Amino acid sequence: MPEIEPRVPELDKRKAYILTTVVYEYIATAEPVGSATLTQKYNLGVSSATIRNEMAELEARGYLVQPHTSAGRVPSDVGYRTYVDRLMPPENLSDEEGARLHAEFAHAGRALDEIVEQTTRLLSQLSQNLAVVVAPSRDSQTFRHLQLIWLAERSILMVVVTTAGVTEQHVIEPDAAVDPDELTRCSNALNKWLSGRLLSELDRAAVVGALREIAPPVPLSLIDGVVAGFAKTRRPEERRILFGGAQHLLDQPEFRDFKKLRSILDLVEEQRTLYRMVLESIEREHAEPSVRIGGELDLEDMSECSLVTIPYRMGDRSLGVLAILGARRMPYGRMMALVAATAEHLSQHLTDVELP
Repeated sequence: MPEIEPRVPELDKRKAYILTTVVYEYIATAEPVGSATLTQKYNLGVSSATIRNEMAELEARGYLVQPHTSAGRVPSDVGYRTYVDRLMPPENLSDEEGARLHAEFAHAGRALDEIVEQTTRLLSQLSQNLAVVVAPSRDSQTFRHLQLIWLAERSILMVVVTTAGVTEQHVIEPDAAVDPDELTRCSNALNKWLSGRLLSELDRAAVVGALREIAPPVPLSLIDGVVAGFAKTRRPEERRILFGGAQHLLDQPEFRDFKKLRSILDLVEEQRTLYRMVLESIEREHAEPSVRIGGELDLEDMSECSLVTIPYRMGDRSLGVLAILGARRMPYGRMMALVAATAEHLSQHLTDVELP
């Protein structure tokens, strides 16, 4: 177990070290920790009786709980929170995990949906927990280019491509006939003046401004069709949430009780509650992992769970959220390092894709 420097004013060094050791041992074994175990496995420099007294005081202060009479103790929510915030040494991914992340994103595609799905699978495999990824909303993406393709005199195919690799197609049916050359001039003007702008900015004023120099003037019905096409591409109300690795929860002793597991799976299926819970972190300015432990999730059915979240970005814009949902008895340092490194790779990949 790594050395620590306790930074908990209300705990002396011995109590802080014993709390850290109990958390470390319980995460590793899923078995309540007794004083005899700490005496035998860790060089604490004091007797078993002293450790027993210190553990009893930690329990009295709310850091540990005793699940059964005569059994060892396990960390409480307060104990885990103190460990995560003040006692846990920082961790880094293994060389193998770092290489896996690098290789996966080096070969990732350019289409946004494909990237997000791949990230969900990767995060669940590496964490051996349930991975949750909130995909970007369409209006947070930037416009790269479009094509207006002549199909017939009053039928035009509008193809919109975003910098995240999303392609949308819409059919425009103007009131007046438009020839192919006019469509080419319109496409060039729209690409020249609007490329690089957020989809949320592509309103009627932007389209009219981009087409102001086209002669003869563009038919009003064509302008209406382009504006409507951009609006359909944005679809700001749509925001996908992806899950991967729910089967990994079966490997956790906490979820061998099928009723507990069923409650969590119901939340995953219902999505809305978990979506709100995860999405809170996208508003944070600092791209650091956030941890919510047990009762902090404010859901009785998830009292045995913890959630680690972090936003990911495209350039300087927060786009979505990565999260790991698992047992409260999770290796927090590794999970935080993993979700942070995955978010960093995903953000860099999206930013590279966005560059023209």
